[in-house]
Amino acid sequence: MVTRILLTLCLLLLLAGCLFGGGDDRAPSRAGPVRPDPRGPVTLDIPTSRETKQCYADLSREQVRFSPLPDRDYGGGCQVIGAVQLIDVGIPVSGLKAMRCPLARTFVAWMRHAAVPAAREILDGELVRVETYGTYACRGIVGGSAASSLKVSEHGLGNAVDVAAFVLRDGRKISVLGDWSSGTAEEREFLRIVHRSACRRFKTVLGPEYNSAHRNHFHFDMGGKPFCR
Repeated sequence: MVTRILLTLCLLLLLAGCLFGGGDDRAPSRAGPVRPDPRGPVTLDIPTSRETKQCYADLSREQVRFSPLPDRDYGGGCQVIGAVQLIDVGIPVSGLKAMRCPLARTFVAWMRHAAVPAAREILDGELVRVETYGTYACRGIVGGSAASSLKVSEHGLGNAVDVAAFVLRDGRKISVLGDWSSGTAEEREFLRIVHRSACRRFKTVLGPEYNSAHRNHFHFDMGGKPFCR
């Protein structure tokens, strides 16, 4: 009789654990590092959204040469949908890979209507090249907590670009790393102007004053809530 009662109690405790998340089930599981599937990306057969089609039209109207890219799932939470490869935006830009079309559209507008006139008015120079550290990269968020490093960065969605430097026709190169704090007054003003302008266009803008991971570049992305630092 006692044995039957004990078995009944054990069964009730097990059921309680299943129903109410008792025991170790309540502990959050730690995901592995963000990385692409080594077998390679899978091309997705999904229709092009209305928003993406409109973005293509906007780029064409602005006389931007671009190539639409296939929608792909790279594994590890990294997915690039509605992306383009920018071919010619009027000014050479290094390091660009896949970019989601809205990011590409915003980036081109920022270059043309912020970086170019700021270089002319503040530095008395013609902007002839923008150097970046790239766009798409399947990885977690860098420079944050251990938990944030397990979340897919906007780079893993082709939704971010890192801008490192600006080159003028006379050979001057204004870099975030070298000139944000140590440049001339005009160079420092130029970098702060283009940073502030980016804050009005992109969703997230991070720079040297955010953390040490961004001491050498501006991070621009179109994800999440507006944040500028």
